[in-house]
Amino acid sequence: MSTSAADRSPARTASTTGTAPAHDGAPATSAATGRPAPRIGFVAQVDHSALDEGRALFRSAEELGYDAGYVRVRHLQDALPSPLLFLSALAQHTERIELGTAVIPLRFENAGRLAEDLATAHLLTGGRLRAGLAPGYSAHDAIYARAFGALHGDHRDHVDRILHDLLSFLDGEIVAGADAHIEEVDPGTPLRLQPRAPGLRERLAYGAASPERAALAGRLGLGLQLATMAPDDGSGRSFAQLQLEALRAYREASLGAGHGEGRVMVSRQMLPVLDEAELERFTTLIPRERSAEAGVLAEHRRTELGGREAVYGPVVLDEPVAVAQALLADPVVLEADEIALVLPPGAPLEDSTRTLGTFAQHVLPHLLAALP
Repeated sequence: MSTSAADRSPARTASTTGTAPAHDGAPATSAATGRPAPRIGFVAQVDHSALDEGRALFRSAEELGYDAGYVRVRHLQDALPSPLLFLSALAQHTERIELGTAVIPLRFENAGRLAEDLATAHLLTGGRLRAGLAPGYSAHDAIYARAFGALHGDHRDHVDRILHDLLSFLDGEIVAGADAHIEEVDPGTPLRLQPRAPGLRERLAYGAASPERAALAGRLGLGLQLATMAPDDGSGRSFAQLQLEALRAYREASLGAGHGEGRVMVSRQMLPVLDEAELERFTTLIPRERSAEAGVLAEHRRTELGGREAVYGPVVLDEPVAVAQALLADPVVLEADEIALVLPPGAPLEDSTRTLGTFAQHVLPHLLAALP
């Protein structure tokens, strides 16, 4: 029996169990507040050696009703460095699920080429692209110099130039006037980067961790992606407190710039398990140097890729009800527009698919029923 896209979404699946009403394909809403239920997505690492498995994972997620799927981006590693190629191909094998990146590191990009690639991918995906952008690495930049060019000057200044140029190009900046060497165009004709992709600009997001960078995303009218870490500012505040400050700085800046409240996607690492056998197996998927037991694996501090001290959020490895309760206890999740389940990098397809299924079928009904 075929169903509509709305009927297949995890939020809609939960609504059919009596937890949240669905109507006319619109997002389910809370009866108490009228606020739309959060979108549900996931973040996965797809390796070059497992492209077929990556495609199968996204197709399974679409069948389960996930609203969006995002791929990690890595350079000089086996994970995808050119995600837009993969997502464009993936669009030919999916129909509804939105396809995104978490995130494209701008350090390695040319603004003009990235604008062209994003626009082309937007068209090839039928408008389903959800690209996330971010600064990129900075601690060991020298290893990237031969492949991507040496970084001259401050890393943040470099990234900000690329970001602002990219947005200007997507907004239709005239970059030149045609001369006699431009075929089939009258000399003097204003030239813009092609193709034009209406709606793309509004679907971009920025992976910001600090309140300052989150506010920048809000002022620029970008969505905000919050990952599983936050910069450690030395205050001793918790991961949730640090991220909540960034989220609220983003909302305030977005409202102040006339963009409304914006769009916030929050990533969380949750591994719901149904029995002791899954618990034993899934403990091996936790990518941290510590023992894994059922329950909440507490946040911890360590140096992240950018060379800065960071606070990493907790990992929850437990039964579905406990996972839902952990999400409901997370103040950042409660203020987000989208919750993205982070799948462990390197997990076999079977385990990743099982995690997506358990989360959609056993966690979301509890989560959506209890959302304020």
